[in-house]
Amino acid sequence: MTRIEQMAQLAESRGLDALALLPGPNLFYATGLSFFISERPIVALCPVDAPLAFVLPEFEASKATSAGYAVFTYTDEEGYALAFHEACASLELAEARLGVEALRMRLLEARILQRYAPGVELVPADDLFAGLRMVKSPAELDAMQGAVAVAEHAFELWLPQLRVGMTEREAAARLIAALLSNGADVLAFDPIVCGGPNGAMPHAHPGNRPFQPGDWVVVDWGAVADGYDSDLTRMVVFGEPAGQLAEVHEIVLRANEAGRAAVAPGVEAQAVDAAARAVIVAAGYSAQFTHRTGHGLGLEVHEPPYIVAGNTQPLVPGMTFTVEPGIYLEGIGGVRIEDDVVVTPEGVHTLTTLARAPFVVRPD
Repeated sequence: MTRIEQMAQLAESRGLDALALLPGPNLFYATGLSFFISERPIVALCPVDAPLAFVLPEFEASKATSAGYAVFTYTDEEGYALAFHEACASLELAEARLGVEALRMRLLEARILQRYAPGVELVPADDLFAGLRMVKSPAELDAMQGAVAVAEHAFELWLPQLRVGMTEREAAARLIAALLSNGADVLAFDPIVCGGPNGAMPHAHPGNRPFQPGDWVVVDWGAVADGYDSDLTRMVVFGEPAGQLAEVHEIVLRANEAGRAAVAPGVEAQAVDAAARAVIVAAGYSAQFTHRTGHGLGLEVHEPPYIVAGNTQPLVPGMTFTVEPGIYLEGIGGVRIEDDVVVTPEGVHTLTTLARAPFVVRPD
């Protein structure tokens, strides 16, 4: 059964008449095709009882037709109204229950579908797509392992370039160059390279602050390879690791190890969070661990399953996610150690291989 057939079967079981997919990970997962989201709307319409068809600009049509899909096209001069009208009429979407990507669909596409499929009901179907994508195939896992290898190799090439006095922004730019020059299709996200007090903000942006002797630097980066993401965090220290952040690093390392050790089939996602969090709570830093322990990883850098209190979803082999506990001390700095893992029938396999000890940059 193809992925499109699986989606259609699930949609029908939920009382949906069709699905609408926009450019992005779900469309790529279903068809292997990539498009840009822009002012020119592109929608793939998948009735439960008919083949998938695209509405898209004429100059994009060959991507879909060469893959065997029907198309309804439009030009910039004529606009998209007639193409959507014909598609909705041909696929009998009037009065239909249409499953949509609530986290991705724009008001633009929603209004178009409501206009040209009179009486259509737009039903959030994000959990349907997530249910299919959470368990990775061997080929997907190979791609993810490749994305990790690209990210780790780029980091190793980048580390010797760091110097006291270099700004966070310059260091981030050099890391981006190392990723794109050594196998990354694109960035998984804009890297975080933030030192000293800036490291106390979990999602800080690299700025013009120069690195100083003694700085602890949070480095959070990832690569996309063959469509799949990696997401890692390691600590870099300018000089010998010392002081409160050295003690904090040992706590975060133990929390990371406890979280990864808790991963096994049948374990609830929240149990992994609890295992990592317990180490930090016992050390007296509960208020300084301000985010969940992890998030799913794959075609998106953040996707289900979420490793957070309250998520009772049992883990199953093939699920992939991060384990990334952290402690953040306002005005001082932060420490986070992030690994990518996959649930196996025996327990867990850690995709990331970089050492978790602080990476030391010695003064010239």
